[in-house]
Amino acid sequence: MGISAIRADERVKDVRFTDETISVDLMDGRTITVPLVWYPRLLNATPQQRLKWKTCGGGYGIHWEDIDEDLSTEGMLRGAPAPKPKG
Repeated sequence: MGISAIRADERVKDVRFTDETISVDLMDGRTITVPLVWYPRLLNATPQQRLKWKTCGGGYGIHWEDIDEDLSTEGMLRGAPAPKPKG
Protein backbone atom coordinates (compact mmCIF):
# COMPACT_ATOMS: atom_id res chain seq x y z
CA MET A 1 0.00 0.00 0.00
CA GLY A 2 1.65 3.19 -1.19
CA ILE A 3 1.13 6.79 -0.28
CA SER A 4 -1.12 7.18 -3.32
CA ALA A 5 -3.82 5.35 -1.33
CA ILE A 6 -4.06 8.35 1.03
CA ARG A 7 -6.41 10.99 -0.31
CA ALA A 8 -7.03 14.46 1.04
CA ASP A 9 -10.69 14.90 1.91
CA GLU A 10 -11.36 18.48 2.92
CA ARG A 11 -15.05 17.98 3.65
CA VAL A 12 -16.27 19.05 7.10
CA LYS A 13 -16.72 16.37 9.74
CA ASP A 14 -17.20 18.51 12.86
CA VAL A 15 -16.86 22.09 14.13
CA ARG A 16 -15.74 23.06 17.65
CA PHE A 17 -15.10 26.34 19.42
CA THR A 18 -13.06 27.60 22.34
CA ASP A 19 -13.28 31.18 23.60
CA GLU A 20 -10.53 32.13 21.13
CA THR A 21 -10.53 29.60 18.27
CA ILE A 22 -12.63 27.67 15.79
CA SER A 23 -11.52 24.13 14.95
CA VAL A 24 -12.85 22.21 11.96
CA ASP A 25 -12.28 18.46 11.77
CA LEU A 26 -11.93 17.21 8.20
CA MET A 27 -13.00 13.82 6.85
CA ASP A 28 -9.36 12.89 6.20
CA GLY A 29 -8.40 13.25 9.87
CA ARG A 30 -6.85 16.72 9.79
CA THR A 31 -8.05 19.55 12.01
CA ILE A 32 -7.87 23.23 11.04
CA THR A 33 -7.72 25.64 13.99
CA VAL A 34 -7.84 29.39 13.41
CA PRO A 35 -8.33 32.44 15.66
CA LEU A 36 -11.94 33.56 16.06
CA VAL A 37 -10.82 37.18 15.62
CA TRP A 38 -10.39 36.34 11.92
CA TYR A 39 -14.17 35.94 11.69
CA PRO A 40 -15.85 38.86 13.52
CA ARG A 41 -19.38 37.50 13.00
CA LEU A 42 -18.45 34.27 14.75
CA LEU A 43 -16.44 36.12 17.41
CA ASN A 44 -19.47 38.27 18.24
CA ALA A 45 -22.00 35.43 18.01
CA THR A 46 -23.43 33.75 21.09
CA PRO A 47 -22.28 30.20 21.92
CA GLN A 48 -25.76 29.00 20.93
CA GLN A 49 -25.48 30.73 17.54
CA ARG A 50 -22.04 29.20 16.95
CA LEU A 51 -23.40 25.71 17.56
CA LYS A 52 -26.11 26.12 14.89
CA TRP A 53 -23.99 25.34 11.83
CA LYS A 54 -24.56 23.12 8.86
CA THR A 55 -22.40 21.99 5.98
CA CYS A 56 -22.89 23.50 2.54
CA GLY A 57 -21.13 23.44 -0.81
CA GLY A 58 -21.03 19.66 -1.03
CA GLY A 59 -19.52 19.40 2.45
CA TYR A 60 -16.64 21.81 1.79
CA GLY A 61 -18.33 24.79 3.45
CA ILE A 62 -19.91 25.71 6.79
CA HIS A 63 -22.97 27.94 7.06
CA TRP A 64 -24.41 29.75 10.08
CA GLU A 65 -27.86 31.02 9.10
CA ASP A 66 -28.46 33.04 12.30
CA ILE A 67 -25.42 35.24 11.72
CA ASP A 68 -25.23 35.04 7.91
CA GLU A 69 -21.69 33.59 7.91
CA ASP A 70 -20.14 31.13 5.48
CA LEU A 71 -16.65 29.62 5.67
CA SER A 72 -14.93 27.20 3.30
CA THR A 73 -12.33 24.64 4.30
CA GLU A 74 -10.25 25.83 1.35
CA GLY A 75 -10.20 29.40 2.70
CA MET A 76 -9.40 28.20 6.21
CA LEU A 77 -6.55 26.00 4.95
CA ARG A 78 -5.18 28.94 2.98
CA GLY A 79 -5.32 31.10 6.11
CA ALA A 80 -7.74 33.66 4.72
CA PRO A 81 -9.43 35.87 7.32
CA ALA A 82 -12.92 37.24 6.61
CA PRO A 83 -12.91 40.25 4.28
CA LYS A 84 -12.99 43.56 6.11
CA PRO A 85 -16.35 45.32 5.80
CA LYS A 86 -16.27 48.21 3.38
CA GLY A 87 -17.08 51.56 4.90
